[in-house]
Amino acid sequence: MNVFDKLTLPNGSEIPNRLAKAAMEENMADAEQAPSEALMRLYQAWAEGGAGLLISGNVMVDRRAMTGPGGVVLEDDRQLASFQRWAQVGRARGAQFWLQINHPGRQMPANLGQQTWAPSAIALELGTMSRHFSPPQAMTEAMIAEVIERFARSAQLAEQAGFTGVQIHAAHGYLLSQFLSPLSNTRTDAWGGSLENRARLLLEIVKAVRAVVAPQFAVAVKLNSADFQRGGFSADDARQVVRLLNSLDVDLVELSGGSYEAPAMQGEARDGRTLAREAYFLEFARDVHKVARMPLMVTGGIRRLPAAEQVIDSGVAMVGIGTALAIEPNLPRAWQQGKNSAPALPPITWKNKALASLANMALVKFQLRKLSLGKAPRPQVSPLRALLEQQLANTLRARQYRRWMAQRSVQQ
Repeated sequence: MNVFDKLTLPNGSEIPNRLAKAAMEENMADAEQAPSEALMRLYQAWAEGGAGLLISGNVMVDRRAMTGPGGVVLEDDRQLASFQRWAQVGRARGAQFWLQINHPGRQMPANLGQQTWAPSAIALELGTMSRHFSPPQAMTEAMIAEVIERFARSAQLAEQAGFTGVQIHAAHGYLLSQFLSPLSNTRTDAWGGSLENRARLLLEIVKAVRAVVAPQFAVAVKLNSADFQRGGFSADDARQVVRLLNSLDVDLVELSGGSYEAPAMQGEARDGRTLAREAYFLEFARDVHKVARMPLMVTGGIRRLPAAEQVIDSGVAMVGIGTALAIEPNLPRAWQQGKNSAPALPPITWKNKALASLANMALVKFQLRKLSLGKAPRPQVSPLRALLEQQLANTLRARQYRRWMAQRSVQQ
């Protein structure tokens, strides 16, 4: 098996090769929280880079629930024309283009001024950084029903706009991941307790999405292999959730890991075994592969062709690449031409892990901004500079978002 072989999904559609641009949060919405011109230019670079699949950064199913300022929202058809353009840009060179649809739950910055929802009223524990996130409200049955409906509506709109699929985000500590974890979900009703109950929201969303889109439209799930917190969502839990997803029409499951509280997706996994290799979550993916009936994709730290080939040789169907494509968007084409490119950001060795995690994300977003301006990335930029620039941009975008929300409330 070769990384440049085609992959036929369970729905019958084809992905041109086994290399995927994994989701990275761009924070590049326009003033109406729709795809901006900068976002179009960024995805043009990736479309021309040769990846067989592009997965967008977070697209929010509810304008009141944002993973961060500058996020794109798809909850109605007001900005459908902008999404249609975005889909055309991403698909222009033959790649499939999926929207990653998401709800942050309690992982929404407090400066956005919105009430946060979560399965239980349990706040994030981030030390001194906790103050940046408001304590959440435990969701009612009506709220849960609304979230299911919103995911389905966003998927339906994504198909109308011309995207070839959606990825339902159930990883990294966002709302669906919060329901899966016994640390954040202490409910005693049908949505909490046993793993089957904690997985119920994810399963109901998958079924609701599949019910409103065409059979050839891809429905994928992003799932934590573990959340790397004692007593939390485990690798055994992940295998069982995949078994539950086997009975539904899921076209691909992407395995990642971690959350804001334990950012394993950035290589800070607390299980030392996973740090010895470039593909952080490959060991877990091999185990899940034994029970999965759908294709799997593994993401996390992959930047060299031999590592990508190792993933495919292990039986995993797709290789997800994030940071490396922020530095070198032409990486798949370079590999195909025989070049040994292995782009990487310098490691951040700050003692404050939460701050180092923020700086790492800021470094990635610095590269994305450069690409969106048609400029060359600068991986050697100072982490402190990138972080300060990102914090300033977030402050301005948060102000813009609050104004937009105020205008929407007046219009209604």
